[in-house]
Amino acid sequence: MRHTLEPNARTLHGYFSPDYPPVLTIDPGDTVTFRTLDCWWSAGPYAGGLHDQRPRHAAYRPGFGHALVGPVAVRGARPGTTLSVRVDEVQPAEWGTTLAGSALTPHSERYGIAGTETVHSWQLDPTAGTGRNQLGHTVTLRPFLGVLGMPPAQPGEHSTIPPRRCGGNLDCKDLVAGSTLLLPVTVGGALFSVGDGHAAQGDGEICGTAIECPMDRVQLTFDLVDDQPLTGPVARVDGAWLTLGLGDTLDAATADALDAMITLMSRRHELSRGDAVALASVVVDVRVTQIVNGVVGVHARLADDAIR
Repeated sequence: MRHTLEPNARTLHGYFSPDYPPVLTIDPGDTVTFRTLDCWWSAGPYAGGLHDQRPRHAAYRPGFGHALVGPVAVRGARPGTTLSVRVDEVQPAEWGTTLAGSALTPHSERYGIAGTETVHSWQLDPTAGTGRNQLGHTVTLRPFLGVLGMPPAQPGEHSTIPPRRCGGNLDCKDLVAGSTLLLPVTVGGALFSVGDGHAAQGDGEICGTAIECPMDRVQLTFDLVDDQPLTGPVARVDGAWLTLGLGDTLDAATADALDAMITLMSRRHELSRGDAVALASVVVDVRVTQIVNGVVGVHARLADDAIR
C-alpha cells in the first residue's frame, strides 16, 4: 500500500521521542512518499541578512532540532527486529543553503572562521542534477536524507543532532536513491522519522552543513528483517555493503564500523573472525561519514566483488 505525508503541524517535530504518537501506521512492504522542509524549518529560500533570522515554518519552536516528518509506525516492529528502509526516490526542491562559520565550534575555530557567517544560497536544478551558488560556482547534486531513524527507548525528548545506533542524523552521503538502510528497532512500532535533506555533501560535512534543502519528494519502502540482527546501522548501496560506526572520536567510530564489518564478513562469507580481519585489511575501505554532529561517524565499505 502507498501513503503520503506532508510537512504540517500534525507531522512536523523537532525531537526524537518514543512518547510521540505515530501520525501514520503501515504494514511491512508499504511505501510512504514524504515531502520535507530543510533542516532549519525555513519558510522559503534564503533572502539575505542574518541566517538565524530567516522566516521559518509556523510549526517551528525555539529549541527544536531538525525539521522531521513522522513518526511512522510499522506493524510488527519491536526491539530485536531489524527495520529495512529502501530509498526509492529523492527529489530536492529548487533551492538550498550552506552555512559556514556562524557557530563557535571547534571546527570553525580551527578553520579561522568562527563567528563570521558565510552563506551560500543555491539554485538547484534537479533535472540537470546541478546546483549553482550566488558566486557562480556549479556543483553536481547527489541528493539524500541526512536524518533517517527512530527514537531511543528512553522516555522523553531527545536531540536530533547526534546520530545513534537506531539511526537519526547519520549524514551518510551514500544513502541515495537505490540504497537500503538497515537499523535495529529500539521501540515498538519503530516510530520512524525523516528529514534534513541534502542536495550534495562531501565526506565529513566539514562546516556542519551540506546544501541543506527541502525535498519535494522522498519515497521510502519499509520492511522488517528477522534473520539479520544488528547492533547499529548497516546499508546496502550500489554494489557494496556499508557498516556505519559511531563514537566520540574518529578512532572510536572507526573501531565501531570495523567491528560491525568483521561481523558481517564472518556471517556472509562463513569466515573465522581472524580470517575476516585479515581479508578486511585487504579489501575494506574506511571513510569518514561526518565529523560535526558531536558523535562522529565513520563507515566501512565492502564491495560485492571484493571477495570471489
